[in-house]
Order: sequence, then C-alpha cells, then structure tokens
Amino acid sequence: MADTRRVPPTRSSLLASGALGAALLAVAACGAEGAGAECTMIGSSPGMSVVVRHPDAARVASASLRVCWDGTCREPGIGLGPSSTSVPLGCEGEEPDAVCAASASPDGGKTGFAVVEGLPKAPVQVTLELRDAGGRVLVDRRLDVTPKATYPNGPDCDEGAPQVVLTVADGTVTAA
Repeated sequence: MADTRRVPPTRSSLLASGALGAALLAVAACGAEGAGAECTMIGSSPGMSVVVRHPDAARVASASLRVCWDGTCREPGIGLGPSSTSVPLGCEGEEPDAVCAASASPDGGKTGFAVVEGLPKAPVQVTLELRDAGGRVLVDRRLDVTPKATYPNGPDCDEGAPQVVLTVADGTVTAA
C-alpha cells in the first residue's frame, strides 16, 4: 500500500519553485508589445548622469548635485567611477544577425548617476560641484536644464523616466 502522508516542503524545494515562478514571470513579461514593436518590462530611473571626460577626470575625486524645481531642492548622492568606451572586436559573418563582439576599454574619464525621484519633464535648476582629493572645488556650475523622457526599449515602446546627462569637458559643463 502506498504511503499517503504529506511531506512538508524543504527549504530548497521552496526556493527552487520560487525561482521557477520568477523565471516564468520574466519570460511572460518579455513578450509585451507596444505600437507593433516587441517591448520588455525594462524601465529607467529618473535622474542625472555626470560624465567627466579625460583629462579633467584625473583631478576629480567627488561630485555633488543640487536639483531644484517648484520651490523645492534635492541633493541626491552620486559616486563617480571609471568610464570606458566600446572597442569592436569584429563579427562572425556579414549577415544582419551575425554575432558581433566588443570589449570595454578604460577611457580615462569618470561617470556616475544620481537618482532624482519625481524629476519632471520640465525646466529644473541644477548645480554641479566637482572637488579634488583635497576638497578644493574644481567646478561649481549652475545650469537650467529640461529633463527628457528616456526610451529604454526603443522609440516604439512606452517612455521611461526623464533624465539629463551633464558632461564636463575642458572645464566646461554642458547638458543633454
């Protein structure tokens, strides 16, 4: 006669079934469509990127931002790390679906991203300050910028959160 007692699930079997469920949800989400294109559930965070180009980056140790709109200011944290550029390594064939490779190569710059919750697609005032390792101010610049919507899945899919890119090159700050 078969043993019909209920055996409680083990921790590993619960983790495995949870992982399987998450994987199935992720696969189902990848097929979402918008305006005739295949759109994923990938989103974007509202905020500001800071890009410091070589050779300015060699002297920069830290960055700070102050972002103001509608009478309120926010000072999001931002860390800077080394930036890189893509170096093509060629493709395996000439077909449009050929496999191509690239490598990341340090470019002597620094980059960082600050999440700015509630960032509007409307004019804001941003102050960027860059300091050296001794705490001396290298750049202190106030700009009026208008964050733009991002499209992390391409222009035929839903828009993502607004963002701005601040670039420092040759001591000048520009926004895009």
